[in-house]
Amino acid sequence: MKVVVVSGISGSGKTTFLRALEDIGFFCVDNFPLILLQKFLELCRAAGEKTRKCAFVIDVREREFFDEGKDILKNIKDSYQAEIIFLESSEDVLLRRYKETRRSHPLFATSNVRDALQEERGLVSWIKDMADQVIDSTHLIQHDLRRFVLKKYSQEEQVMKISLISFGYPYGIPPEADMLLDVRFLPNPFFVEGLREKTGLERDVGEFIRSSEMYDQYSLLLYNFLVYLIPLFEREGKSYLTICIGCTGGKHRSVFIVHELADKLFALNYNVSTIHRDIDR
Repeated sequence: MKVVVVSGISGSGKTTFLRALEDIGFFCVDNFPLILLQKFLELCRAAGEKTRKCAFVIDVREREFFDEGKDILKNIKDSYQAEIIFLESSEDVLLRRYKETRRSHPLFATSNVRDALQEERGLVSWIKDMADQVIDSTHLIQHDLRRFVLKKYSQEEQVMKISLISFGYPYGIPPEADMLLDVRFLPNPFFVEGLREKTGLERDVGEFIRSSEMYDQYSLLLYNFLVYLIPLFEREGKSYLTICIGCTGGKHRSVFIVHELADKLFALNYNVSTIHRDIDR
């Protein structure tokens, strides 16, 4: 079982670190009581493969248990070969982050964030001394930290998850859309005898749409556009992309384009799923 314990100074990126681990299959818990960790890991080990990768954020938000933490964390490190990651950042950068987000320090009831950070550093210094790796996030943006996590802990190359959704405009645009494409310019099978009651998943509907010169050019341009664009999203640390393709009824053209595009992206080894939201309307 792989166990990662994340700690550090408030505002240094612990949440970003944990979310990136969650995206690659870790069971993750933020602000976990340190006094319960030993028992929880025993349960995880008994569960077997269901929780083979676990990550926890431990910090002084649980101060009532913190004094007992040294022995507990040392035992976990010895018993489970747990890896301890400590995140820190320069004081000026932390103060700027607090100012930008307009957050108060989560641990101490004081308006003086600088004093709170100094006190926190003293309280968590023993975890830093015990850490396997100390990461200074002073010059890292969220995407940089996320890429570090994916590279360090992913057992295989991360492949973006792409969701393709067909829909009909009269029924509303899917709210989850990252990218919206309109294919109402293509010839509409709805007006062709024998195709109206069919869907874009059926062969003769696909042949009708494919026979259009507009389709050939559009298909090529769309494919090349996505082949160029998707790696740029991946480089920025985006792990999923939702592309919504709409037509008049959500039954013919958008369904066909989604089906064709899914095959092409799957051939490029992307993790592709399809939803035909309005196909049965």
